[in-house]
Amino acid sequence: MHISSGRWLYGLLLALTTAVLWGVLPIKLKQVLQVMDPITVTWYRLVVSGSLLLLYLAVSRRLPRFRPLGRKGVGLLLLAVAGLSANYVLYLTGLNLLSPGTTQLVIQVAPILLLISSLFIFRERFSLGQCLGLVILLSGFVLFFNQRLGELLSSLTDYTLGVLVVLAAAFVWTFYGLAQKQLLTVWHSVQVMMVIYLACALVLTPWAQPLQVLALSPLQGWLLLACCLNTLVAYGAFAEALAHWEASRVSATLALTPLVTFISVALAATWWPGHVLPEQVNALAYAGAVLVVLGSALTALGPSLLSSLRARRARRSAALAR
Repeated sequence: MHISSGRWLYGLLLALTTAVLWGVLPIKLKQVLQVMDPITVTWYRLVVSGSLLLLYLAVSRRLPRFRPLGRKGVGLLLLAVAGLSANYVLYLTGLNLLSPGTTQLVIQVAPILLLISSLFIFRERFSLGQCLGLVILLSGFVLFFNQRLGELLSSLTDYTLGVLVVLAAAFVWTFYGLAQKQLLTVWHSVQVMMVIYLACALVLTPWAQPLQVLALSPLQGWLLLACCLNTLVAYGAFAEALAHWEASRVSATLALTPLVTFISVALAATWWPGHVLPEQVNALAYAGAVLVVLGSALTALGPSLLSSLRARRARRSAALAR
């Protein structure tokens, strides 16, 4: 079992770096999507990220061997490729229809779906704290959509379609997450991501239109490159954070990502009003976004909080016994 190094402050800084990078990503993607379609943007991100990882593994002589996978491993790999490909494309399709903040908030459903799936597949426990976190998260969503609940429940507008598409992206990401969790028993995380990225790019190649990049403005071109590198840097910081801090606390920190997006959109709309539009939500919706973040964090920290509580009770009992 992996034991963190105990350098919690370093782990916290790395997790915050990941949250910031993921938080600003939809703002950059939104600008690129004005010219390029979601499949082509995804193809570029996967090709660049996968190629850089391939170069790194080749230089370090750590390229993965496929023989240890076996038939079951190959099936899991195909499931991961299908799940991540669909997730990337659906997420960008939804982002085309929604604001960055709304998209980032709705995609928070993905880790919750993964957690619920793990209850049945990996027989993991669901604590009382996690149940409370889930209730808070759902309440937050109700508050966030307070202005458009009628629209969401009664008609299929572009907004409703966007929410449904991002929910679908979260759903298919669950299959990727479950498959990747099993593949990590055979390969290192970097090897898994390299193979999945390049395989996903290969799957999307027939529908990608690489020449669309020629229509980008210089600013959009730099933003596309930043989107491609964002995946690598953010994932590297995330993996390194897990080496120095408990996974539950890293996940709770990453729950801040939607708030980073909302703050970034507000700042960008002030500095570059010609490029970025402010979020069209009221104070109640912002309060709902905070509740979604709190619910996500509590759901991630549930097992850790329960273990801490049990340890504290055990120490208290031992002290009384003396």
